[in-house]
Amino acid sequence: MTANLAERLLKHYVDNFRRLPWRAAPGESPPDPYRVWLSEVMLQQTTVAAVRPRFERFVARWPTVAALAAAKDEDVLSEWAGLGYYARARNLIACAREVARRGGFPTNCAELRLLPGLGDYTAAAIAAIAFGERVAVVDTNITRVIARLRALAVPSATQLRALTLAMTPADRPGDFAQALMDLGATICRPKAPQCGQCPLASDCRAFASGNPQSFPAAKAKRSRPQRHGVAFWIERDGHVWLVRRPARGLLGGMVALPGPDWSSEGAADGPQAIGVVRHTFTHFALELHIARAAEPIGDGWWQPLERITDAGLPTLYRRAAEIALGADDETRAAA
Repeated sequence: MTANLAERLLKHYVDNFRRLPWRAAPGESPPDPYRVWLSEVMLQQTTVAAVRPRFERFVARWPTVAALAAAKDEDVLSEWAGLGYYARARNLIACAREVARRGGFPTNCAELRLLPGLGDYTAAAIAAIAFGERVAVVDTNITRVIARLRALAVPSATQLRALTLAMTPADRPGDFAQALMDLGATICRPKAPQCGQCPLASDCRAFASGNPQSFPAAKAKRSRPQRHGVAFWIERDGHVWLVRRPARGLLGGMVALPGPDWSSEGAADGPQAIGVVRHTFTHFALELHIARAAEPIGDGWWQPLERITDAGLPTLYRRAAEIALGADDETRAAA
């Protein structure tokens, strides 16, 4: 059954694969490992639709891993702004420099796993897609496909890797991994799966159960603690004062509006208050109050307001800037 299942899935992939700028079409030579690696890092916790234009802009600026390794940290961090999970950008820089030092990417999963920022999934994906190694590639989409095929409510990581590897053919492991990814993204979706279009439906135990959406079982949502902070909007002669956050910690090395550390205590509104940004991080929710201040705070620079979009502000501070600029527009209109 397993061999037949793989054949059906690969045929479906050939006929329906998603054309993405980091992929090679089925049957073509393997793609550049740099592009595979970069796309996989960008796609962590981010959608394909959001990544596609950012990926193309990134590789236009740094077309090779050597070019990226030679780039300034602040340039890479600024280019990453808006993609979130900024520790990925710092690991990206470290990994690029290690690969450049080695003279290229390792060609197997075990050695790839030793590079900065590469977990089990990313290492396996690069090994299979770029180098043709038969390894178990298991991401969120593939987890859902495998769990439904076997009607596993709470599959373990060990189960998922073993079942995926058993299905993976020796001759086209990269195409097979991407076929599973596409199946999970377009047909075997979390909600309203399109089972009638699935090439594996006849072997799917979740489909046979009549309730495929119940596999795997939904994870209980964790409550997030609330934190509070203040960001100061300091404007002078058509410029705003920006700083760079410390290299370590959340949003490390990113451009920001100045302000004190965030805490669990609420920030009181005062006469200089402009507005509030509410933002959810992985482990907590943040309520960031924007307030005016007169003098520069900390080490930073004056950024022209007309070039604020070029500053590389991450989403949190970009939204804060939009609120401050919107408040200025309202003040001018009322004057």
